[in-house]
Amino acid sequence: MRKLYFLLPGTDGKFACGGLWAELKALNLVQQFCSADVVTYRQREKDKLFIDDLLKENNLSDVIFVISWGFDVAQLVAKLKQYNVIYHAHSAGYPFRLPPSIPIITVSRYTMGYWGEKSPNSLIYYLPNQISDEFQNLGLERDIDVLVQVRKSSEYLIKELIPALQKRCKVLVVDSYVEDLPGLFNRAKVYLYDSAEYWAQQRVSEGFGLQPMEALACGCQVFSSVNGGLADYLDPGFNCYKIAGYSQEYDVQRILKVIDSSVAFSLSEEFLAEYRTKNIIKRFQVILNELNEFFDHKIQQPSNIKSLTKIRVAKLLAQKIYGKLRKK
Repeated sequence: MRKLYFLLPGTDGKFACGGLWAELKALNLVQQFCSADVVTYRQREKDKLFIDDLLKENNLSDVIFVISWGFDVAQLVAKLKQYNVIYHAHSAGYPFRLPPSIPIITVSRYTMGYWGEKSPNSLIYYLPNQISDEFQNLGLERDIDVLVQVRKSSEYLIKELIPALQKRCKVLVVDSYVEDLPGLFNRAKVYLYDSAEYWAQQRVSEGFGLQPMEALACGCQVFSSVNGGLADYLDPGFNCYKIAGYSQEYDVQRILKVIDSSVAFSLSEEFLAEYRTKNIIKRFQVILNELNEFFDHKIQQPSNIKSLTKIRVAKLLAQKIYGKLRKK
């Protein structure tokens, strides 16, 4: 098994975001069954490898570089073109293409479908993000009616829906890092998440959406958008509610109905098993075993399947039209 180097721009607060935490979680899981380390490439950090220093080593055929930071992928692909590279795809929609020599591990089936269209000649795998075991329903008394985190929230949510709800129930708006997020989810009856507007502005899409899943795991009812990877697991009417549904008044009506309901919500552990540590490690092992075989093969055999470029698509379409005209 080759050693894995997870490439990150940095690991301090400057780069703090969901993608960083998810990648560090993936690193911790991999370290349970093979050798893996962080390598930074934008800033040097104490006790961590830096990419330029690492690339000075002569033999790196026994390592795999894992890239994930969407905006930096094109640059990293060019820099690492002679090495073994995996793209860990958290989001979709970035303006770059990948050669068939770079396998893709996706965090959602939505993202897997996206790359299945963009890179039909690449090896593609599905490895969902981990939902830590600390996110579980503790059966506590819920003293917060509605919980919302400002980051990624839509203008409608912050400026219209929340003010309307604050007149009718107890709302907690969080605009900073939360040390005990599982505890907060266990105190809330309803969690609001509306990221469609945020990702539309970023011009990329929601790759997975951890918070709604974590809230569900803690027994909190979720009102959410269902854009991108959220559609992997959110099922309005069955395990959540679609937010921004037709009118503000209808949203308020539905949220208050859930708050006033005496029926406790609980997501089955069977549903969550796909995202728990045991399953993620099992899938990771299978994927990495296959990828080690692939990188062995790549040494001996260049790629020889025609790429589905725009020019080739146009040529195939022209051939199809010509074939139909000949029949006529």
